[in-house]
Amino acid sequence: MVLDISPVLKGEVRRQTFEYTVAPIPMRGIEFCDDAQVIGEITDDAGYMRLHARVHLDYNSHCDRCLEPVNGSFDLDFDRTVAAEGVLTEEQIEENVDEFVIVDKGMLDIDDQIAEALLLEFPKKILCDESCPGLCPKCGKNLKYGKCSCSEKEQDPRLAVLAQLLDKKDEQ
Repeated sequence: MVLDISPVLKGEVRRQTFEYTVAPIPMRGIEFCDDAQVIGEITDDAGYMRLHARVHLDYNSHCDRCLEPVNGSFDLDFDRTVAAEGVLTEEQIEENVDEFVIVDKGMLDIDDQIAEALLLEFPKKILCDESCPGLCPKCGKNLKYGKCSCSEKEQDPRLAVLAQLLDKKDEQ
C-alpha cells in the first residue's frame, strides 16, 4: 500500500496513523493463515520523521523436532527514519538501508521493506515447545509422550576393538 504522507510533510499534522495488510513472502514449510496485519504511525518531531509499525502474522507449520502441527503467530516491530527524496546520498542509503524509508512525491511505499523484514526476522526453527525432546533417532517415537524402548547406550562400531580390549583387561 502506498501511504500519502503529504499532510505530515506540509506540517498540517504531526502524527498520521495507518492500518493495512501486506502479503508475506512465501516460505517453505510455512502456511500463512492470512496476510500480515500492519498497524503503525508516522510522527514528525520538528522535522525529524519516524515511522513505527507493528506487524502481526498468523501461521501453521510443523515442529522442527517432533513434527507435531504448530499454530503460531509472529509479531514484528518495524521502525525507520523517514527521509525526503534527495536528502540522502545513494551511498548513505546503501550503507543504512535498514534505517531509512524514502518519501517519493509525498508518497511512502513500505510493503517490500516490511515483507523483507518478515522474511529475515521470522523464526528459523519452529518448535511446539521450547523443551520439546523431539523424536528418537533410532525408532522415531515422539519422546514428548514418553521414553522409547531403545537402548540409551550405543557403542561406536569404530571403537568396538578397544571395548573388547577393555573387557579382557577387566576380566584379568
